[in-house]
Amino acid sequence: MAIQWFPGHMNKARKKISEAMPGIDLVVEVLDARLPWSSTNPLVDELRADKTCIKVLNKADLADPEVTRQWVDYFDSQMNTKALPLVAEDRNQVKKLITLCKQLGAARAEKKQAIRIMIMGIPNVGKSTLINALAGRYIAKTGNEPAVTKSNQMIDLKNGLVLSDTPGILWPKFENENSGYRLAASGAVKDTAMEYTDVATHALGYLLQHYPDALSARYKFKALPASASEALETVAAKRGCLKPGGIADLHKAAELTLHELRAGKIGKISLENPVLVEAEIAALEEERRLREEALKEEKDGQ
Repeated sequence: MAIQWFPGHMNKARKKISEAMPGIDLVVEVLDARLPWSSTNPLVDELRADKTCIKVLNKADLADPEVTRQWVDYFDSQMNTKALPLVAEDRNQVKKLITLCKQLGAARAEKKQAIRIMIMGIPNVGKSTLINALAGRYIAKTGNEPAVTKSNQMIDLKNGLVLSDTPGILWPKFENENSGYRLAASGAVKDTAMEYTDVATHALGYLLQHYPDALSARYKFKALPASASEALETVAAKRGCLKPGGIADLHKAAELTLHELRAGKIGKISLENPVLVEAEIAALEEERRLREEALKEEKDGQ
C-alpha cells in the first residue's frame, strides 16, 4: 500500500530538526509497539547522529509481549539506543521514562542543568498523549486523527527535564509496501486514504500465519480459512455483514475486522517482528541489486 508522501513537508521538517538538534541532549522517538519498524522514520536516526535515543514502544498493552521483548533486544543492540515499552496513558509507566531520561542525561544533571529532550514520532503513535503524561497536564492536542500537532513547543517539566515537541514528522517514503499496510491496519493512516478490504485482507493473511488461534477464537471459525479472502468472507457471514440477497458485504466486514484489531479484541497482536523485518529488508536489497544490474547491462548494451 502506497502512502501519500510530501517531500516538501519532509524537507521543511528536516531543516527545523537540524537547526534544533545541537541544543538537544536526548532524543525520544515514540513508536507503535505493534509495528516498531514500520512506525519509525529514518529521518530520526539520520538527524540525531550520535545522540542517545530512547525508542518508546507505546501501546505495549496491545502488542504481543514476547515480540515486544524481541524488539527491545533488537533496539538495545544498536549504538546509543535504548528501548522502553509502555502505555502512554499510564502515569506510573511514564515515570519509568522520566527515570531513564535522568539516568542517560546524568552528566547534565550533575552540572545542575536541565536535560533537553526532543520528542519525535510519526502521526498517531501517541506522541501527544505521552507529552501530556510527562507534563502531568494538558499540553499537546491529542486525537484519533493523525497529524494533530502543528507547531513547535518547549515544555519545562520543572523536574530537570525540558521537552521539545517536534511536529512535521510524517511517514518516510516506503520501499516496502508491507509497512504501508501495517500502518493502515494499526490506524495510523486516515481511513479516507485506504481501501478497507485491501488492508483487512493483508492483515488477515498475516494473522492466519502468525496468530491463527486468536483469529479462530475471535470469529469462531470451525476450520481455519485457507486464505485471507476466504477469512474475510467468513467474518462477513459470522457477523451478519450481508447485503440484500445474502451477499457478503466485504467492506463492512473489513471495517469491523480492522476496528477489532486496533482495539485489541482479537488479542495482543504484533504486526511485525525483527526476523520478518530483516527478511523483508534483505529481499528489498536483493531486488535493488538486480534492478541496478539490469540497468547496467542495458547501458552496456547500448
